[in-house]
Amino acid sequence: MERFAYFGVLVFIVVGSGWLEIVVRTNVLRRWRRFLLSVAPVLALFLVWDAYAISAGHWTFDPDRTTGATVPASIPLEEVAFFLVVPFAAVLTLEAVRSVRGWSVGDEPPGEQP
Repeated sequence: MERFAYFGVLVFIVVGSGWLEIVVRTNVLRRWRRFLLSVAPVLALFLVWDAYAISAGHWTFDPDRTTGATVPASIPLEEVAFFLVVPFAAVLTLEAVRSVRGWSVGDEPPGEQP
C-alpha cells in the first residue's frame, strides 16, 4: 500500500474539497476550459522545473511511495496530478466562498449572481 501514498494524498484532497462542487454548486467543472487555461501555464512551468531538478539530482521521488508510472523526464504521474488537483481544490474553495458570501469578481454574465 505504500506505493499509493502520494496518490492517496491526492485522493484526500479531492474528497476534502470535491463535495463543494455538488453541495455549493461552484460550477468549476462546468467551466473546465477556463480552469485548464488558468492552470496550464503554471503546470508547464513547474513540470519544467521538476524535470530540471530531477535531472540535476536536486530531488527525487521515493519509488516505494509512487505507482511507478512516469511521464517524460522521469516525473511521476502523481506529481503531474498534484499540479492539477491542488489548484482545483483551491479554485473550488474560492468559488464556494464566493457563492456563499455573494461576492462577484466582475466576470459574471449580466443578471447572474455567483
